[in-house]
Amino acid sequence: MSSQDVLDIVRATHTYALGLDTFEPAVALSAFAEDAVWDATAVGLARYEGLEEIREFFENDARSIARQFHILTNHVVDLVDADHAQGTNYVFSEGETVAGATFKAIALNEDTYVRTDQGWRIASRVISPLTTPEMEGFAV
Repeated sequence: MSSQDVLDIVRATHTYALGLDTFEPAVALSAFAEDAVWDATAVGLARYEGLEEIREFFENDARSIARQFHILTNHVVDLVDADHAQGTNYVFSEGETVAGATFKAIALNEDTYVRTDQGWRIASRVISPLTTPEMEGFAV
């Protein structure tokens, strides 16, 4: 795995966060492979399979959230083969819904990545809490 591969994978994770935080679901979705899985059941949300299900969640999020941020850090990326990788990163997310509820989560993203014609994309993301999530009133 070249250092450019690692940078491209980290960029995909940051593109996801940027799209969520700027309320641009298409930008967040562009970080994912066609048959991707996004699973946040461990933090009290749901599991979504495929771009259409993930898009629906991101669009609902954009309508329901007034302010939010995601900080992704501590990336560890390992090559599986020429077109597949796996890795972890930490996420700190905090925000406020349109209805006024606040939320905060500090979690571990366990990812798999796939090289596509468009570059590296997230194939799966499983989000697990590192501290107790504060999600009361978070509903999208």
